[in-house]
Amino acid sequence: MRALRLLTLLVPAFAFAGEVVTLPGGRFAPLFGLDVGQSAFPVGTFRLDVRPVSRAEFAAFLEGNPAWRKGKAPKTLVDERYLATFTPAKHPAGPVTQVSYFAARAYCAAKGGRLPSTLEWEYAAAADETRRDASREADFAQRILDWYGQPNREGDLEQPGSPRNVYGLEALHGLVWEWTDDFNAVFVSGDNRQDGDTNPKFMCGSGATGSARREDYAAFMRYALRSSLTPRSTLPRLGFRCAYEVNP
Repeated sequence: MRALRLLTLLVPAFAFAGEVVTLPGGRFAPLFGLDVGQSAFPVGTFRLDVRPVSRAEFAAFLEGNPAWRKGKAPKTLVDERYLATFTPAKHPAGPVTQVSYFAARAYCAAKGGRLPSTLEWEYAAAADETRRDASREADFAQRILDWYGQPNREGDLEQPGSPRNVYGLEALHGLVWEWTDDFNAVFVSGDNRQDGDTNPKFMCGSGATGSARREDYAAFMRYALRSSLTPRSTLPRLGFRCAYEVNP
C-alpha cells in the first residue's frame, strides 16, 4: 500500500504524442486457459501503443517527473539497476529498458493510460501480419522462437522487432520483454511440486513441453519470465507499452 501511495504522488499528468491503435474485442485462449476450466476469455475493446515506449519518450517523462530519475526514485519502487545504462541521446527511438513495474505504471498513468493486462497483451501478440490469432500456427510460433533464440543480437535494441501485425502493432516479439499490469497473476515455479501441486503438466520442463502444444512454448517462456519478476525488478531487455480505455 505504501508503494502505491508513493506511486500516486509521483505521477503529475503530462501530454505525449504517440501512435496508438484500437483493438476490437474478442475471445482468446491464453496459455493454461484450459486448466482454469475455460478455453477462451472475453477481451474488451481497448487501445494500445503501436511500439514499446522509447528512450526519448521516457526522457520527456523524466523531465516533468524528476522524482523518477535515476538515483531519485524511492528504493521501495525500483531496484539498484533502475535506468543504470539509460542514455536517451543514444538511439532515442529504441525502447526504454531497466524500468520497474512501478515506473512503467507511473509513465502510463501520466499519459492517461495504464499497462495492458496479460490477457490483453497476449491477445494482441497472437496476431501476425494477416491473422488475428496465429498463436496456434506452426510458422508463426517458429518465427517467435527464432527471435527468442537470439536474445543478445548485436545492436538488438536498435532492431525493428516483429513487423506490423494485422492490428497495426509492431515489435511485440523479438525486441524486448514487456511489463503487463497483472504480470504476477500466474505463477510458474521451477517445480510446482514445491507448492503442493501434483499436476505433471506443470512440473519442471514438462510445463513448457506439455502445457498444451509445441506452439505454446513461446508463451510459456513469457509467463515464466513474468513469474520471476518483482514489481521493483529492472532488466536490460524489459520494457513496456501503454494501453488505454476506449471512450464511449
